[in-house]
Amino acid sequence: MEQTVRKTVALAGATGYIGHNLLDALKKRFDIIALSRNGNDKENEDHVTWRSCDLFSLEDTKRGLEGAEIAIYLVHSMMPSAKLTQGKFEDMDLLLADNFARAAKSNGVRQILYLSGIIPDDSSDLSRHLKSRLEVERALSAYGTPVTTIRAGLIVGPKGSSFPILSKLVKRLPVMVLPSWTRTRTHPIALPDVIASLEKSTGRDDLGGKAIDVGGPETMTYREMIEQTAEVMGRHPLLINFPFPTVKLSRFWVTLVTGTPKETAYPLIESMVHPMVAKEERKVEGISEGRTSFRDAAKNALDEEKKEEEKKSSKKKNDGPEVLDVRSVQRLILPGDQNARWAAREYVEWLGHAKPLLRTEIDAANDCRIFAPLIKNPLLELTYVEARDDAFAMYRITGGLFATVADESRGRIEFRQIPGTQECIIAIHEFVPALPWIVYRMTQANVHLFVMFLYKLHLERLAKADMRRMDLIVPEA
Repeated sequence: MEQTVRKTVALAGATGYIGHNLLDALKKRFDIIALSRNGNDKENEDHVTWRSCDLFSLEDTKRGLEGAEIAIYLVHSMMPSAKLTQGKFEDMDLLLADNFARAAKSNGVRQILYLSGIIPDDSSDLSRHLKSRLEVERALSAYGTPVTTIRAGLIVGPKGSSFPILSKLVKRLPVMVLPSWTRTRTHPIALPDVIASLEKSTGRDDLGGKAIDVGGPETMTYREMIEQTAEVMGRHPLLINFPFPTVKLSRFWVTLVTGTPKETAYPLIESMVHPMVAKEERKVEGISEGRTSFRDAAKNALDEEKKEEEKKSSKKKNDGPEVLDVRSVQRLILPGDQNARWAAREYVEWLGHAKPLLRTEIDAANDCRIFAPLIKNPLLELTYVEARDDAFAMYRITGGLFATVADESRGRIEFRQIPGTQECIIAIHEFVPALPWIVYRMTQANVHLFVMFLYKLHLERLAKADMRRMDLIVPEA
């Protein structure tokens, strides 16, 4: 029997390969707020309301989670999110998670549900991908909202990331030289079993603060998965074991053979050196146990992939006009006990010290204009936006010779401190340069990275000076 009062669930990543399947399962029990960058282009249906939401924007994310009691986070940022994306995916993932956690707190969300990866026993030397997954998990819980984390190994389904890479290797290579990492054990799980684990965990108050490992009925090596995938496909590649890991060569070769973007392939291949097997102490009855064998999951995924390819070939791609925008994200360390509000003010004042190359004007409202010598008009005009706390500061990019600014422009520079740390993320979002694109890429884009590098060195010098001052303070006997 359908429950009388439906809880409202916000689903971030609703159009993704996990998200759209989970949406279909959840709408039977919950009212869904489906979040997408182009949500306004989609039609609402019974128990599903679409909202446009750019998760890189804190204000967008707060509006996206309005009215939600539960929020599900199925987001990663391995692929570029702008015409030009500068920065590491780890820093962008951390920024996105911080926005989501802040928005959940401001909306009184009672549970965040997050899909992550299985973390090996030895977490001291994790790959970039797994380290980021763990960092996101911590960031989501940093503002007090209970987080339930579902940790899965390789998810076997169409689209996605890891399994399509494996199936393309089998399809395209008659001979495979298998490095030692292909003998690492992992715990594959079928896509429907992951969906079931997520659906059963949604709305469970007793699972707050828990990290739950899930896996299918078998643990396997990557070589065994290659062999079974080949059998399902009716192929017989020659497999030759190689005694060395060769991770760097493997990631390059996988990218070349499968056509997978290196932004996705590199972090995933780096993670495959870690054993990712569900631990008994992290299992929850009724949630952790996948029932579908790898062979059946692989067959279903390949059949579904074939159907998707047929649909894709029958549809015409209709992209809108290209937006020549920029996103740049860097992580720095703040000196002493300073915060993001201080870092924002220090940044514009520091730029003004770069005379005769630059000078800055800062008014009583903290608005800033940046000038170059012999040029009357400012290069950039930055309007300060007052924040509620010292851990977040923002300037709107509201004018200047270097910026294209329209009525609906959302270009901005943000400074945010990561809770419990002295790490600060400085990010430029949705900046549209006024220079011709090629000229911008060759000049201003590189200058910005150099300026951020110099600012990082400036903060490091301040931190060292603080430490020297502390060393000079001798405690009384």
